[in-house]
Amino acid sequence: METRTTALGKTKRIALVAHDNMKPQLLKWAQANRDVLTQHKLCGTGTTGYQIETALSLEVEEFMSGPLGGDQQLGAKISEGYIDFLIFFWDPLQQLPHDPDVKALLRLAALWNIPVACNSATADYLITSPLVDVAYERETPDYKAYIENRTRGMHK
Repeated sequence: METRTTALGKTKRIALVAHDNMKPQLLKWAQANRDVLTQHKLCGTGTTGYQIETALSLEVEEFMSGPLGGDQQLGAKISEGYIDFLIFFWDPLQQLPHDPDVKALLRLAALWNIPVACNSATADYLITSPLVDVAYERETPDYKAYIENRTRGMHK
């Protein structure tokens, strides 16, 4: 598949999400990294976004709660190029009713080649990377060409 370059600015758009059992761990991580997070635009699903905004006194764009469609909202924003990376502390030991939405969100993050952290160790690596505070160009698949190739001859 052909690729194209997507430019990311110096200020990144970071999505913060956590399952209920993981919210305390994400809050602890966000508090430890507050100085870096203040340099970026933050968004998150329902309760997670609210808790981070309240605990850290940071502006967080809030979407719906995950089970109410928030994971799907974030997935749409990823496909629109609105989110630069995802920090999602999901609970690997608990099956949740919205597991298909979680899988779809993670699939879209992989599809659009955005960095994803699912635990504090990986989140530490992402947030301390020298790339987090500079403009960066990432390769993304050129889905426009993909769609054109698949639909060629269908509009006759």
